[in-house]
Amino acid sequence: MAPIPLEDTVADIVGKAMRGLQLDDTQVAARAGVSAAAVANLRDGHYHEATARAVAPVLHLGAAALAALGRHAWRPQPVTVGGVACFNTPYHDMTVNSYLAFDRRSGEAVAFDTGADCRGMLEFLTREKLTLRLILLTHTHTDHILDLDRLRQQTGAPAWVGDGEPLAGAEPFAAGREFQCGSLHIATRLTWGHSRGGITYLIDGLERPLAIVGDAVFASSMGGGGVSYADALRTNREQILTLPAATVLCPGHGPLTTVGEELVHNPFFTA
Repeated sequence: MAPIPLEDTVADIVGKAMRGLQLDDTQVAARAGVSAAAVANLRDGHYHEATARAVAPVLHLGAAALAALGRHAWRPQPVTVGGVACFNTPYHDMTVNSYLAFDRRSGEAVAFDTGADCRGMLEFLTREKLTLRLILLTHTHTDHILDLDRLRQQTGAPAWVGDGEPLAGAEPFAAGREFQCGSLHIATRLTWGHSRGGITYLIDGLERPLAIVGDAVFASSMGGGGVSYADALRTNREQILTLPAATVLCPGHGPLTTVGEELVHNPFFTA
């Protein structure tokens, strides 16, 4: 599979920060000492490094990290983890990730989200002779659960979802609940703000510590404050970026990354 591109551009990041802070072009321009037209151009996808560096502190973004993205000078190092498969499926004008984690010894697997199409996941389960025991949802935005009915029906596996986002066909649970799949131990943390009940799943029992983060964090970006920008930032900092630096982050969009990479290269967390 070809490398998955970064989910967000500088324009996306600036737009998310401006919406989250409820600032318009004129307000940002006045504080940054640039023109409103320059801010609008940056937000519209016309990258200009001096403007990006000027607006970054106004938006509480890391200027160096933002500029590196604008120059296409960074992307996370390729990450592979034994016992984990990523499925990247198209949804409208973007793609979405779903994941399987599995224990070879027991032949048991757990799915995280379904993406827009779970056929690749089903084929993998059959080819690798794995039995799906659980379906764990990071949140209920349509692109992440679009094929839930098919995955449930064809595997018989029960689905679970954080109780902040009730969903027909999925059993609600409170963050802090733990799950077991073969030798894999799965802890849960509430990482809300992008969505009302977003859950991050921490998997122990693989060759590296790993977190399925949904849309809470992307490589060099984050999902944004669909519900609360301040809480999205806070829960990411408290619940995800305090994990060990080697922890692999599996986001709902874009490539895999690590906590260590995001602490250095994610503009939202390097200001």
